[in-house]
Amino acid sequence: MRALITGATGFVGRHLRRRLIELGWETVAAGRAHDALDVPLELENSASVAAAVGAARPDVIFHLAGQTFVPAAYDDPTATYETNVIGTARLVEAARRAGAARIVFASSAQVYGRGNEAYGALKESAPIAPAEPYSASKAAAEQVCFAAFRAYGQPVVVARAFNHIGPGQDGRFVVASFARQLARIAKKVEPPRIEVGNLETERDFLDVRDVVEAYIALSERGTPGEAYNVCSGRPVKVRTLLRILIEAAGTPVEVREAADKLRHVDVPQFYGDNSKLRALGWEPRFALESSLRDALDAAMNDVVQPV
Repeated sequence: MRALITGATGFVGRHLRRRLIELGWETVAAGRAHDALDVPLELENSASVAAAVGAARPDVIFHLAGQTFVPAAYDDPTATYETNVIGTARLVEAARRAGAARIVFASSAQVYGRGNEAYGALKESAPIAPAEPYSASKAAAEQVCFAAFRAYGQPVVVARAFNHIGPGQDGRFVVASFARQLARIAKKVEPPRIEVGNLETERDFLDVRDVVEAYIALSERGTPGEAYNVCSGRPVKVRTLLRILIEAAGTPVEVREAADKLRHVDVPQFYGDNSKLRALGWEPRFALESSLRDALDAAMNDVVQPV
């Protein structure tokens, strides 16, 4: 099998490419021209998208590229819609014209909006009600994918990923931020004080390596035109994550709330039902504690101690 991975330099993209190679797939990494990957891909440019798909000749496209950081989407919603919605439309159309390779589109559980307040563990049948620009862009991009399936029969599968964690994540995300701060404290680079947002929210966290296995399962066995939750299936308080990381770091810290780390829209509890994905034979393999320790170890390795 031959895969085109958009956003191949991202957190999930790096893990996905590594795993596909282990499984014997041929991979073509696509990203911004300055990233020096196998093929350049600018989602804002139709010719660039078509050229990347044509050069890759993929059996499967894993579409991971896009604006993924919620605060950045608040700052520039128009650019987020251009990349996440119109960029996805360009990719889907290029795939159709090149022979309709199977597409796994990495959406987000954020499309459910504040759904957990009424539905508990979210199933894929829960209403879509995006509450901010990022989730609105993902919901619209999903509709692009579903319309391509209905209108042209394109084999597109939508993955609604909940929070994923693990080694190598961007430090703007909650676990990676905690791990980076604690690593710098443990290495005496920063004073023993950590800044946090709301610690009482409950979220669904899944190891990035389990996310990757889910995407591969969807590429092989997912039903075209369907959405699948990619999640652990259980809510965990952010405070619990921080406690586990502090214990793993083995250093006492002062915890302070920072206004700039609080969300505009913060649902108290948000988690998913993964039974539809499990029906494909997928099972999560990494325990939460293991994922957190791996994230902390990676952060520790990145810290350069002062001379």
